[in-house]
Amino acid sequence: MNVAVKQMESGNDFTMEVCLDAPNKRLRVDDYRGNTRSIMKRIEELARRYSFTKVFVKSRQEDWQSFLAGGYILEGVFKGYFNGSDAYSMALYFDHERRTSDYWLEEDAILKEVQALPLKPDIPELPKGYHKRPGTIDDAGQLASLYGKVFQTYPTPMNREEYVKKVMEEGTLFYVIEQEGQIVSAASAEVNTVYHHAEMTDCATLPEHRKHGFMKILIHALEAELIQRKIFCAYSLARSLSFGMNAVFHQLGYEYAGRLIKNCNIYDKFEDMSLWVKKLA
Repeated sequence: MNVAVKQMESGNDFTMEVCLDAPNKRLRVDDYRGNTRSIMKRIEELARRYSFTKVFVKSRQEDWQSFLAGGYILEGVFKGYFNGSDAYSMALYFDHERRTSDYWLEEDAILKEVQALPLKPDIPELPKGYHKRPGTIDDAGQLASLYGKVFQTYPTPMNREEYVKKVMEEGTLFYVIEQEGQIVSAASAEVNTVYHHAEMTDCATLPEHRKHGFMKILIHALEAELIQRKIFCAYSLARSLSFGMNAVFHQLGYEYAGRLIKNCNIYDKFEDMSLWVKKLA
């Protein structure tokens, strides 16, 4: 198994929606109902079967202390995730190296610098020659090429055209900025219509087109689209080592809500990811 697979798991007293995420060596639980002890037992069985080194569960408010008692640690809070109620990111590790952050103090320093920046809700103007628009299925090839150029490795196979088409067909929204017909920057919002939240993700700009504030422009456009669709909870996971992306979310009014240790394989290694959340209403 070299791709992420979503599936339902159930027993006599529980059901849960899991993602067996082989490329990132992790098990993610996005939703569940029932007995948390039975859920934790099944989670451990699956993690050991697939040799995963990390589990993280988006726990409901009433259950996070049960996971804590089961050996999990609290890494962040997805505010408003479940139709306005918070989700608690509870993590369990099966490997000491995966559990240990290599850059925690450096990331603390970056976060402190970012949070000292003034908020800048005003959106930059596009430079002459650039054009912003919603992404379409016809852009899948260019988007795959963009992600392939920007990221050495990425948590999902966004460098494959068929995968980009798949996520679009499943409801993920894209906005792009192009120059002379070439897409040079893009971002997306992965929308959950059951719990009415969206993850702002897949942010990428070709190096030679940076420093124009394109991410602020794209995220603002996505937020406006989400509000029209009555999606009022937005969040994002940014590389904790990236001053630029964390600064973008802070200055657009997102609130820092935690750090997920070695959460995914991005660029060239497992990296800590900073959680940013925002109520759009």
